[in-house]
Order: sequence, then C-alpha cells, then structure tokens
Amino acid sequence: MKKSEWSDRELEELLRQMPKMQDHRDPRDIYQNLSLKKRKTKPWLLPGIAAAAALLLFFILAPKLMDGTNFTYDQAREEKSSANKEMQLADRDSAVDLKKEDASSKEQAYSGTAKTDLMKAESIKTAVYDDDVAGGTVFTYWIPDPQAQILIPVSTIIHDTQDQSWLTLYTKNMASLKEVEWGLSDFYPLNVTMELDKNNSSVMVDVPSDHQYGQGSANETSFINVLKKDISSNSNIKKIKFSTNGVPGIELGNYGHLEEADVVLEKKHAFLFYYPEGSDIPFLTPSVETFNDINTALEAMKTDNAVLGLKSSLLPLMPLHDVSVSDKTLIVSLKGNSSVQNNQQTSSSFEALLLTAKEFGLEKMVIKDSAIPTIGPFDLSNEIKVPIAPNFRNIQ
Repeated sequence: MKKSEWSDRELEELLRQMPKMQDHRDPRDIYQNLSLKKRKTKPWLLPGIAAAAALLLFFILAPKLMDGTNFTYDQAREEKSSANKEMQLADRDSAVDLKKEDASSKEQAYSGTAKTDLMKAESIKTAVYDDDVAGGTVFTYWIPDPQAQILIPVSTIIHDTQDQSWLTLYTKNMASLKEVEWGLSDFYPLNVTMELDKNNSSVMVDVPSDHQYGQGSANETSFINVLKKDISSNSNIKKIKFSTNGVPGIELGNYGHLEEADVVLEKKHAFLFYYPEGSDIPFLTPSVETFNDINTALEAMKTDNAVLGLKSSLLPLMPLHDVSVSDKTLIVSLKGNSSVQNNQQTSSSFEALLLTAKEFGLEKMVIKDSAIPTIGPFDLSNEIKVPIAPNFRNIQ
C-alpha cells in the first residue's frame, strides 16, 4: 500500500474546511440503541438451540427407554408364559391327583394313613373277598410287629402271574412289601434262596454262610415261624429242608443244627385288633393261642391282651345276644343292641367275627335282629361269605 502524502496538519486543516453535520437524536436514544445492538440475539437461535438440546437428549435416552420397554414387555410375556405353564401343570396335576385319589383312597386307608375323617366318610373292607380277586392270585405274608412279639398276616393280590409257580411269585413279590410304611417290622425280602424239590413235596431253603437269622432268639424264632406260616398260607407244602451255602442244615441258637421243619396249617384262632402307631384302622390279627370252639374264641375277643399289644375286637358289636352254628354258617343275634353304630370300628369288628368264623371251618355268617340295616359295606339282610384272607395291601 502506498504511503499517504498528507501530513496530519494538512488533514486537520482539510476537515475544518468541510461543512458541519449535526445529530439531533437524544443521547439516551443513541446509548439505548447501542446497548440493544450489543444484547440483541438472532430470533431463530433460541428455538434452534432448544430443538438441538431436545434432539440430543432424545438420542441419549432413546436406547435406554427402548431397552426398558422391551425388557418390560419380554418380562411380562415370560411371566405370562410361565403363569400359563404353571396353570397347565396345576390343572394336569389336579386331574392326576383326582385319579390317584379315586384309585388309592382304599389303599390309603389300608396303609395306616387314613384318619378319623376318612373313617367317618366311608367304612371300608380290610380283608380280601371273592369279588376282589378278579383272576389274580392271593398271597399272604406274615410280618413281625416292631417288637417281634407276634406275626401279622398281610395279604395282597398278584395279577401278572404269567403261569409262574406260587413259589416264584411269592419270592418275586416279597421285595415289594412296605412293612415299615405299614407300621410293622422291616423283615422282607428274606435273605434266602428258595426252590421246590422235584416232587413238589417240600421247599428247599438255602441261607448264606453269613446269614443273620441265628442272631438272637426273637430273630430266629420269627424266621422259622414266618417260613412255616408263609408256606402253609400259600401252598399245600408240608415240609421245609434247610441248607447253608449248599450244605445241608442251618445253625440256630435255640434249634441247634436244623435240617428239616414240618409245615402245619394252624387254625382255630380268635382275631383281635392290632393298631400300628399312627393308624386308626387296625390289623386283624390272630391270637397266639388256639381254642376248642368258636364260643371260647369269641370270649377271648372281648378282652385286650396288653402283653402282646392286642385289643378287643368285639366291643363295637357288644353285646351279642345269641351265637349259634348251623350248616357251616355262624348265626349271630344283635337283639336289644341299640347302641351299635355304622362306622369303621364296627365294620372292622364285623370282619374280625367273619375271620374267626373262617378259623373254625365256617363259610358264611348271618346277622339277626340288627337295629341298623348295614355295617359299613356289609348288607345285614343277606348272608355274608367269610373272607379269603385278612389285611389287604396293594403292592403292585
């Protein structure tokens, strides 16, 4: 840029010679205009900033909001699906439970879990009768009580026989017994090998060398008596032959060296009540002693046997007005007995009477002059056949 040739004095003199100019505005107006110019903001700036801030905030928060929405929806969907599954399972379980309840209510009563409410609702038969068998085979297992003082007969029905021998079915199913659940001693399966001899006239019982049946008087007595009663109840076999690991004979403390034992079917017992712990329904249990006639046996049924833990089985039916026997039929009069009740205790008492009649070779029972028409499932207007076996338990 070319340097100016005018000096400062010359410029000042030149400006004096120019015409004068005056500003007629008020100084305050000038100041105000200057201040507004300094503070004035473009009119589109603030809305733009606000929009930008809102947009920025949206981009920051949108992913979290969308994640939260998706999570809430997915969670709700999962919870709904889970709830639906639970409802379906509950419905299915309810249906199964109803079927199980319908099919097993009788078994619950037998197993000792039935309490007073069931007893009030329906009195049940506890023994096995002709119409229960339905083509199956009845087996009776004798089980010691927890104190090993008495043997209690427990019967079951085996349907899948497949033309197997009674001994095969007997040994095969003993492992399914639920003695502890029933309130009895854990005794089965027996630690033996059992076979029929060639002539089917005896049962060969072989024990291992380390068998436990000689350990204690009660244990070996229970072992021998269980074998005798099991075999006599389920067959016509009359003899047991013992061996130990294939060698003839078995060593027992009370019996010494035992090679054979006779099997005799004992009858003429009186049936009493044995209540396992926690059960309101008794096992119907034969007395240890035998009796010459049924009237003597009925007298024994009126009293408890505290030593063996047996209870009277006739009290719910007492008093019996008259008892007689005619043509293999026990005839019992309840004349004047207005206190007899239709409940489970009386039904069990009625069955004890039937089983005792069976012990003396009787086949039927007739009740006369009863104040009630039925006792549990028994119609007193008809003659009633004696049971096949006592104390039914389902193990299949």
